[in-house]
Amino acid sequence: MDKETIIKYAPAAVVAIALLIQWNMFATPTDVERKHREILNEVADKYVAKEQYIDVKEQMRDIQLKVDRIYDKIIGAK
Repeated sequence: MDKETIIKYAPAAVVAIALLIQWNMFATPTDVERKHREILNEVADKYVAKEQYIDVKEQMRDIQLKVDRIYDKIIGAK
């Protein structure tokens, strides 16, 4: 590219970059980190970890077994 072409299109490039900056088209590392934390918090509020799900499922199975035993004792006593 020669110098004249650069000088010819430089004002348009400066205006385009200024508009992009004004419209917040570029994200700073701080903005990205803040958005990342927001997403992580939202996911943590809505979803549960697989390990926690397995633990709760096991606890529910244990409760069901205990209820079944109690039911059997009550029916057997009559």
